[in-house]
Amino acid sequence: MTQAKVYPTEKIRNVVFVGHGGTGKTTLLDAIAFLAGATARRGSVADGTALTDFTPEEKAHGISINLALAHAEWSEIKLNLIDTPGYLDFAGEAKAGVRVADGAVVAVSALAGVEVGTERVWETCDERGLPRMIFIALLDKENASFGRALKDVRERLTQKAIPLTFPIGEGPQFRGVVDLLSGRATVYDPNAPDGEPRVEEVPAALRPAVEKARQDLIEAIAASNDALLERYLEGAELPGGELVPVMRAALHRGELVPVLCGSPFKGWGVRALADAIVTLFPNPAQARPEVARDPNGQEVEIRANEGEPFAALVFKTASEPHVGELSYFRVFAGKAEAGMTAVNGKRGGTEKLAHIAAPQGKDRLEVGVLHAGDLGVTTKLRGTHTNDTLHAAERAVILAPITFPEPDVATALRTSSAGEEEKISVGLQKLHEEDPTFVWAHDAELGQTIARGLGELHVAVAVERLGRRYGIHVLTEPPKIPYRETIRKTAEGQGRYKKQTGGRGQYGDCWVRLSPLARGAGYEFVDGVVGGVIPGKYIPSVDKGIQDAAKRGILAGYPVVDFQAECYDGSHHPVDSSDIAFKVAGSLAFQNVAKQAEPVLLEPIYEVEVATPDDYMGDVIGDLNQRRGRILGMEPDGRRQRIRALVPLAELHNYSTALRSITQGRATHRKKFHTYEELPAHITERIIAEAKKEKEAS
Repeated sequence: MTQAKVYPTEKIRNVVFVGHGGTGKTTLLDAIAFLAGATARRGSVADGTALTDFTPEEKAHGISINLALAHAEWSEIKLNLIDTPGYLDFAGEAKAGVRVADGAVVAVSALAGVEVGTERVWETCDERGLPRMIFIALLDKENASFGRALKDVRERLTQKAIPLTFPIGEGPQFRGVVDLLSGRATVYDPNAPDGEPRVEEVPAALRPAVEKARQDLIEAIAASNDALLERYLEGAELPGGELVPVMRAALHRGELVPVLCGSPFKGWGVRALADAIVTLFPNPAQARPEVARDPNGQEVEIRANEGEPFAALVFKTASEPHVGELSYFRVFAGKAEAGMTAVNGKRGGTEKLAHIAAPQGKDRLEVGVLHAGDLGVTTKLRGTHTNDTLHAAERAVILAPITFPEPDVATALRTSSAGEEEKISVGLQKLHEEDPTFVWAHDAELGQTIARGLGELHVAVAVERLGRRYGIHVLTEPPKIPYRETIRKTAEGQGRYKKQTGGRGQYGDCWVRLSPLARGAGYEFVDGVVGGVIPGKYIPSVDKGIQDAAKRGILAGYPVVDFQAECYDGSHHPVDSSDIAFKVAGSLAFQNVAKQAEPVLLEPIYEVEVATPDDYMGDVIGDLNQRRGRILGMEPDGRRQRIRALVPLAELHNYSTALRSITQGRATHRKKFHTYEELPAHITERIIAEAKKEKEAS
């Protein structure tokens, strides 16, 4: 394994690349690595050769699916480049990348402007208070517009966006960028996209626009510093050398968001971006301190200082054939040295960091030490997973975990061959350890293994991995709906069990009254027996018999809920009565009486909240109505409308895919269980018929 160079904390920049899918983030990162000499050739997402898109699933789908790391040296500074997926199905990976970065480059399409994925990652960066730059990409594409994209950024993301570079031409005429602080124009030769650009004078036709943009930039920088603003208002000339440190401070405080531009695919404008990352983004020691907690729950401030005790957060777990588990971590304090021992603060126990490496896409460059603030990877940790803290024995701390989004898209999995149940459980658990937003569980009531993710594509990719890595090929199907049954009126009757087979027999006799309860009340048992006609010791057996029968249902085999059962009379035999006899009697009583109590089917109803741009409100509401939804209300939320509705769970399968189609990916939704409601009669008939058919087939 090639040895990597060691960098001190002040020579490190941790940069996450975020944005909507298809904005060129992976290609932009690849271009920086190539121009810095960290890679020998430019990779291509389309060809499957991109530096940070290397898994079989990413090559097959042609998109980023996983968080991936690379590094490059630019102006003697180590750039830790964190690539994240832009599709919302893989938002957990973007959350992890933002958690360990000190600055974010937000890619925005010069064609589409700000998209829903851009807004979501912007909010994630806001949560962390992360300094940001915006890179308006794809300027070489037909119909590209820098001005339109910048206007969209200011309207939908931040008014603090201010251009740092300005394009020379757009679309097929795009050929370079102007550095607004220096006034230099960098022009590229279309026939040598990776060659050295030429530095020229700003084209005459562009000078008025460039001068206005330059004055806007200087004014924005000066406005962030009282002393500088006073000089600016007095008409003093403000040289770039004075402006840069003020701009850097304003960026760190979140008061300015520099905007750069270019073409990731051609590598044009990328040098200016790399220079800005080095010059403006904080090193780990300049970033805000981490707030951890000690074993007593008290806050502990963690600084990127190698003199402090070691503390690191594992932010990603991956698996590699012939190597095993890879644990990616950020050193938040102290330093990581090959062969050192650390304590797992979350789970207890110790881990040996036998080998430490600097990730370079799918490759790893071994390194003897990683200083505070650096990112690395180690192998074969025994009991450490994503979100675990590793710390020195002399200071026990727990670093704040990554707040992953909750998975809410469910798919049922079944094996294509018998006897693989245990094998599939092991494989699914491994996938969950790598990706906490993918969860699974066996639902005993439904008799299905249910996998949940952030979207249909998310679950589909997990199924692909299951087959490729573990040879487990599963079939997917919609999860069964956990219907319930209940009763609508009070009824009463007898359950009598008598059996004589020679010797001691079995005898139990009870009279039961069933009454409906309010929705959500569950089950209630009342002992109304008087005079000892049923001895007290047998009453619990009657209760248990009723509950067992209720689990088996009345109409379609679903559990019966929201009813009261009162045992009010009966008889017993001094010799033949027993617990089992009264349990059977209770069961028979329930079966006899429930049929007379107007049994009905109930279906789960979920509260759905959709956040959508105004343009799609009518379509979203129409679709919810078609799903038997009831609109509860609408209210404005910034540039969006929030629609709340109650929708049957049976109508929500693949809803996230449908919503994206309706709104061109601009809307988001979340849902939570609300209540159970009576199923319409025509659907009840179908469910009962299906249950009968399934029972006959089994």
